[in-house]
Formats: sequence, structure tokens, C-alpha cells
Amino acid sequence: MKRNSTRQSLRRFRFFVILARPENQENIGLVARCMKNTGFKNLRITGLNSVEEKAFIPAVHSRDVIRKAQLYANVSDATDDLNLVFAATAKQRKNYPSLSFQSAIDRILHYSPAVRIGLLFGNERTGLTSEELKHSNFRFTIPQNQNQPSYNLSAAVLLTLFTLFTKEIPESFLTEESPLSRREQNECISIILDKLERKGFIHTTNKQHMTEAIYNLLGKCAMTDKDRRLFLALFSKGLSEIM
Repeated sequence: MKRNSTRQSLRRFRFFVILARPENQENIGLVARCMKNTGFKNLRITGLNSVEEKAFIPAVHSRDVIRKAQLYANVSDATDDLNLVFAATAKQRKNYPSLSFQSAIDRILHYSPAVRIGLLFGNERTGLTSEELKHSNFRFTIPQNQNQPSYNLSAAVLLTLFTLFTKEIPESFLTEESPLSRREQNECISIILDKLERKGFIHTTNKQHMTEAIYNLLGKCAMTDKDRRLFLALFSKGLSEIM
């Protein structure tokens, strides 16, 4: 049991909780407390220049998590060095379909411990924008009563982390090869989008829809270096031969 507990503890270091543009400073402190309760250490925050003193008040025995938190201008910067990002969203998006909560947890746990994973949570009032969702590989929703529109930010974080905290490490992984960093995945997707636009597949009237659909499609591939070479070859040579 002790050996498994040590493995679980080491594995949690590869997770990064990302808060996108939080409005309530107290929620930052509550999230830090949730993280400390469940053994997670890495907190990233976007859209803030600093964390105010009021964030530390509810962060009982977890102020160190806030002190070590990293601040970023936007979600793109906060996820660049991660391999995969799972975004929590309360509502279904047309071009960014969601996994069930349990499906997302199962998928997260079946990636190798070498894979750096971001858990992205949106603004308390507005949630995640479409631009922010572009930087996620998968979306998930947390089950809730239909009469209540969404969980409090810290509650959503706690439910996600507690579920990961209590799950056993699986014996097998989805793939032994780690996905590229989100920065590299985004660069590849940008090249593909540019090629499609040059060929006329993407144009003014369908650009937003096609862009979001392709980010969703290729994001779900959890793109490895081998995948990238294949995609670039297909969208270069393949498009040339079709046209």
C-alpha cells in the first residue's frame, strides 16, 4: 500500500491546475486548499498580474501553493509546455464536444506518467472562451443537477482532483510515446490551417467553424511527433495531388 501511495504522489506532480481569468481572489485560495488536500502542487493562473492578500485568507495550510503559483498572460502561454490539456466546461459547445466526467478521468489516468497534463478551469462568471478552448485537447463536464447551472470554481476543481486522487494507477497506458507540447501541436495545426486556406477549403464564410473543428479533431489525436510528420505529409503532398 505504501509503495502505491508513493507512486500516486509522484504521479500527481505531472498535473497542472490552470485557472483562466479568475475574478474572485478567495476562489484562488480555496483552489489552493483543494490542491493541498489532494496532494497536487502546480497552480497556474492567467489574466492576473498578481495575487492579492485576500486570496491567502481561505488557503488554510496551503499558502505555499499560492506563493509558488505561476502567472501567465493567457491560456496559450500557460499551456505551451504541457502535452495535454483537459478543460472543464459546464455547457456543450458546437465545435468542442465534451467527454463525460468518468471518460475524461479514465483517459487522463491511462496516459504515461511522463505526460504533463493541464486541468483547465474557466472564469467563474463566463467560463472558457472558444479561443481558450482551442488550447485544450479534450473537454469534460461534471455531472450536476439540471436546476443548478454550474459548480463553484473551487468545487469543480475539488471534484476533479479528488477523483484523480482516489483512483488506482492502471497497469497499461494508451501510448508509450508522449504527445508533443501544446506549443508544437498548435504550430502544426496552424500550418495545416494555412494550407487549407491557401487551397480554398477554408474561406471567409466558414473560417471560424472550420478552425474550431480542426483544433478539436487534431487535439483529440494527442499528437505525437510521428503523427505530426504524417499530418504534414498528408496536408502537403495529399492536397497537391488532389488539386
